[in-house]
Amino acid sequence: MNDSPDQALLILLSGPSGSGKTTLCRRLAQEFPGVAYSVSCTTRPARPDEVPGTSYHFLPEEEFRKRVEAGAFLECAEVHGHWYGTLRQTVYDALRDGRDVLMDIDVQGASQLRDNVRAAPEDDLLREALVDVFVAPPSMEALHGRICDRGTDPAGEIDRRMKAAKEEMTHWHDYAYLVVNDSLDESYGVLRAILTAEHHRVRAGKRADALINHAV
Repeated sequence: MNDSPDQALLILLSGPSGSGKTTLCRRLAQEFPGVAYSVSCTTRPARPDEVPGTSYHFLPEEEFRKRVEAGAFLECAEVHGHWYGTLRQTVYDALRDGRDVLMDIDVQGASQLRDNVRAAPEDDLLREALVDVFVAPPSMEALHGRICDRGTDPAGEIDRRMKAAKEEMTHWHDYAYLVVNDSLDESYGVLRAILTAEHHRVRAGKRADALINHAV
């Protein structure tokens, strides 16, 4: 989607489990192969349909903690009893190369990432690149149905995810954009429009300066 290093975006999607954010991410990555999909690390077991290295990097908890101590993660958080984290180097390398980076992380990780950006105001790369989007279900009833339809979680886990979803939904206002995912096609169209607009937002960039100077 990106045609200039000055316009590289860090596209962050969050939302409750079952909101459809992962499906939207995969669809975006399929349409735009140049987008770098950030594969998170996690300590939870893989589900039957998940592929190690593609869905997640599945790590033992001891290995995950070693990477935390080494500062390898841009953000990390414990969710539903398991740890998740985004590898710092992967994100920075892609942005510096002018590639959009797509992240699917929970509200805790998103909050931590924003705090990291604010704590390092000199880090123009992240501050200029960040575009955060909250993906919400049309209703809690619809969300419950989606989680049940997956057929991968026992009743106790479903109850825990629904309880967590109610809390996560209170954070929608922390994001720059809100997408209510009632229809996947419509929601994808909205997400695509957001990213198109962000690529045309005025930013301090050498390419933009060069174009304007040439025009005048």
